[in-house]
Amino acid sequence: MRTYIPALGKLPVNVITSLLTNLLRSQTRKRISSVGKKLIVDVMCSPGSGGPGEDASVEYVYCRGAITELLKYGPTDLHAASKGPNPPKMLVLVIPGNPGVVGFYKTYMWTLYQTFIRRYPVWAVSHAGHCMPPETYDMIEDASVTEEEDVFGLNGQIEHKLTFLRKHVPRDTNLLLIGHSIGCYIILEMMKRDPELKVVKAVMLFPTIERMACSPQGKVMTPVLCRLRYTFYLPIFLLSLLPERLKVSIVHLALRNSYAVDTSIIPATVSLINVDCAANGMYMGSQEMRLVVERDNITIHQHLSKLIFYYGATDHWCPVQYYHDIRKDFPEGDIRLCERGIRHAFVLDAGEEMANMTAEWIFDDLRTL
Repeated sequence: MRTYIPALGKLPVNVITSLLTNLLRSQTRKRISSVGKKLIVDVMCSPGSGGPGEDASVEYVYCRGAITELLKYGPTDLHAASKGPNPPKMLVLVIPGNPGVVGFYKTYMWTLYQTFIRRYPVWAVSHAGHCMPPETYDMIEDASVTEEEDVFGLNGQIEHKLTFLRKHVPRDTNLLLIGHSIGCYIILEMMKRDPELKVVKAVMLFPTIERMACSPQGKVMTPVLCRLRYTFYLPIFLLSLLPERLKVSIVHLALRNSYAVDTSIIPATVSLINVDCAANGMYMGSQEMRLVVERDNITIHQHLSKLIFYYGATDHWCPVQYYHDIRKDFPEGDIRLCERGIRHAFVLDAGEEMANMTAEWIFDDLRTL
């Protein structure tokens, strides 16, 4: 019985509305097995269907005592694969934004996996407590541990990712880290706290790495996340009780002006209609507003040759001025400004386009492996 409500994330209101709905229409078959404290869900498309569900493996594990969802394309056990005849030369690891639900990145990850001709595994790790656990699992394994270590807070999420790497990825594995939004801040902290990580490249997409509360969206969301977030819990709970047909109608209404939304993100919205997941995301978001203030120029300078920054031209979380500021401070850095009109929440409608661009940026680095 889950009785705690620690912490929805830093998304614009229209995106929050579209995400807090459910349109679970799936033609997939699922093979579910339980291995120790790991639940594996292999999602297989019908023959010839292709798409982001092809070859995808979803796993649920406890990491630092909190339920964690893993989305994997390619080898699912790198410790075993590293001992095989053709061990992977690199792992592509996606660190999500907030909400940290890996299902939003299916199209992006699948496109990368295909573009790399399936040579490199592409994984994503959710934020602790941001996924709705399977029926046989609780949100947390040990309440005392998660509270003491503040696993659902921003610092706890950083340590959560480092713990995941130590447990699930061989130490000598080359890493291509891809962060989105607050995931970029987490990656910089990971590289700072564990400088021995074998990071080949770190791609920062729409990076919220400084002055979050001062951004246009931050000014709106800071009071909501820091003082008013509790008022969202009851509406979210009530939404979770709605019949599926009504939820479908709501999502159609919310997305009526978004003609190009990626339908592969729809299952991920289900997990957001859950008070625990929403509370954890909002709690983390409240800490982001308070803690993400100054850009970590020391870490950026130390790893500049490994970093690629991609800023949005109409991003209200990291406005264009932030792009100009970092370009001024690091003129030799690979720092780009979007010219395609892609929104901060690119996973909603531009996952494939974003993945193709990412692959182009890192192609030369992969040739050296």
